[in-house]
Amino acid sequence: MQQLDGIHHTPVMLRQVVSSLNVCPGGKYVDCTLGDGGHTSEILAKSSPAGAVLGIDADPEAIQQTMNRLHNYGDRIVAVNANFGSVASLAHKNGFIPVDGILFDLGLSSRQLDLEDRGFSFRRSAPLDMRFGITGTTASELVNDLSEQNLANLIYEFGEERKSRRIARAIVNSRPIEDALQLAEIVAKASGYKKGRTHPATRTFQALRIVTNNEIENLRSGLDQAVSILKTGGRLVTIAYHSLEDREIKKFFAHQNLQPLSKKVLKPEPGEISNNRRSRSARMRVAERV
Repeated sequence: MQQLDGIHHTPVMLRQVVSSLNVCPGGKYVDCTLGDGGHTSEILAKSSPAGAVLGIDADPEAIQQTMNRLHNYGDRIVAVNANFGSVASLAHKNGFIPVDGILFDLGLSSRQLDLEDRGFSFRRSAPLDMRFGITGTTASELVNDLSEQNLANLIYEFGEERKSRRIARAIVNSRPIEDALQLAEIVAKASGYKKGRTHPATRTFQALRIVTNNEIENLRSGLDQAVSILKTGGRLVTIAYHSLEDREIKKFFAHQNLQPLSKKVLKPEPGEISNNRRSRSARMRVAERV
């Protein structure tokens, strides 16, 4: 995989995350989406001198690069290349039971979006892969192998795209499709793209990425297990970037032994959005185990 160590990822809602987790010296925390380590780094700093973080990420490259950056924290950080859908067993295995706080930041990192060999972005030419890890079905296989009906259903259900049938028909008629930019252009033409609006491939790419990585099922499993390893009074913080994930989280909070700490979903402050446009769709929810 291509190395892009120079790409800087700005952690979303960093101040609110640390405050909501109620990070304290000596606490134990789990970052279920370690990514580039921005949130974890701040949690480690605020929990000094003896606080610890278990960082989980399905992307082996993220694990390697982030551990290289955070090596000065020594054994206060434990990084595991795995999916957060198995967070409970990972926490047990690494001695993080019970924990004071758990974070799920469900967005892609700048490194992933700008990595040219995985096809996450619809703005550049790259192979249609979209896997966080190195195993499993690729987005290319979905695009080229699914029937028109199944492809339309996928785009509609996981991308909430109203023009899913038209887009699926255009994709099938343009096969084979192996490049992200090629797919984006097909979707744009099929949906009647007008410059200045949100790019029409946004929802289709979202749907393909979600299905490729089994994101909704893993989120359900991860949330359920997270509650089981939280101590009483421990905090669960989630950041979602589209309504599909946020609805799953909201529904989960309502049916668990959790006390939401805010009646309304929390959003980035205007200044953060100005400095980091990728944060604009972030939606944070915070709950405490009772």
